[in-house]
Amino acid sequence: MALPFAKSADFAVDKSAGRPCTNLLDDFRCGIHTDLRHRGFTGCTVYDCFGAGQKVSQQTFGGRDWRRDPAGADAMFEVFPIMRQLHELLWYLNESLTTAAAAPVHAELRDAWDRTVELTDGDAASVAGIDVDRHRQEVNVLLLRVSELVRGAVPGRKREHRGADLIGAKLCGANLRGANLRGAYLIGADLRKADLRSSDLIGADFRGADLRGADLTDSIFLTQFQINAAKGDATTRLPGALATPPHWSDSEVLTAPRAARGRPRRAGGGGTRRHNGRPAAPR
Repeated sequence: MALPFAKSADFAVDKSAGRPCTNLLDDFRCGIHTDLRHRGFTGCTVYDCFGAGQKVSQQTFGGRDWRRDPAGADAMFEVFPIMRQLHELLWYLNESLTTAAAAPVHAELRDAWDRTVELTDGDAASVAGIDVDRHRQEVNVLLLRVSELVRGAVPGRKREHRGADLIGAKLCGANLRGANLRGAYLIGADLRKADLRSSDLIGADFRGADLRGADLTDSIFLTQFQINAAKGDATTRLPGALATPPHWSDSEVLTAPRAARGRPRRAGGGGTRRHNGRPAAPR
C-alpha cells in the first residue's frame, strides 16, 4: 500500500504510493504470494524492510491500520520510508558491533546505535520530522571507518570499485577479497567462484548477478535483499546472518558459523519483502 513501483522486469504493473496493490486481499495477505515470480512480481520476492513495517504498524501507530483508520493513512505512509532507513542503519550498526576488526570504534558505534533506536521509538510526528539524510551521513562516517578496519586487515592491494559500473562484468573467479564495492552496479555480473571475503558490499546492486560458487563469508554490510536479488546455488558461501533465498536452484547454501558474527541486537520486528530498486545504503 505505502510504496510505489513501476512496471518493469521486477513488477508487472505500475502502482503509485498510497494505492493498494491489485493483489492485496482484505486480510492484508497477497493473493498470488506462491506465484509471484511467475506472475511478473519478482521485486516482491526479494524486498526486505528490516522490520520497519512491523515497527510502524505495531508500535508507532499502536496496532492501527489504514483500513480501520483511513484518517491516519497518510501519516503512516509518510513515516514508513523514514523508519525503513533507520532500521537499515541498525542492521549495519549491529553487524559492525559484532565484527572483531571494528573493536576500535565499538564505543562510537554503540552510541550511534542508541541514538538511532531512540529515533525509531518516537511518535509519528517526531519520526516524520527526522532529518534522515543527515543522520545517515553521520552514521556513514563510522561505517566507512569499519570498512577501512576490516579491509585493511586483508594483505595485499585491494580493488577500488566504489560506485563502479560493473553491469554484466565478467568476474568469474575474480579475487575481490577486501575490495571496496560500495554502491557498485553488479547487475547481471558473472561472479561465479569470485572471492568476496572481507569486501565492503554496502549498497551494491546484485540484481541478476551470478554468485554460484562465490565466497561471501566475512563480507561486510551485505543484506538479505541483496542476496535475494542475485542467483546462487549450494556452492555459494554466505555470511551466517543471511538465509538461502527460496528461489535459488538448490535448497541449501554453505554458510559461515553464526558464532562468527556474534549475537545480533534486535531493532524490533522482523523483515518483510522487497520494493523496487537498489538499496538506499550510505555510499
